[in-house]
Amino acid sequence: MEKRLGFVGLIIEDREHNAATVNALLSEFGDMILARTGVPCPKRNCSAITLVIDASTDELGSLTGKLGRISGVSVKSMLSKVSNP
Repeated sequence: MEKRLGFVGLIIEDREHNAATVNALLSEFGDMILARTGVPCPKRNCSAITLVIDASTDELGSLTGKLGRISGVSVKSMLSKVSNP
């Protein structure tokens, strides 16, 4: 399966309630995550996370599908058009 460079953007509402679930899921997919940046926004009780990934379309779909099923989590992603050599 071809892997490509991409990113995943997450907005996590009610972060006190959802952070542990999101972190556990990201740990499951840790092999494909190259970088992770998180920015908390305590005034709004939310946070934003950006992931840089190296993944196939199937792997990305599995991760984003599971993240998207968590109540209060919004997710968007994109993969590059160029695959790994």
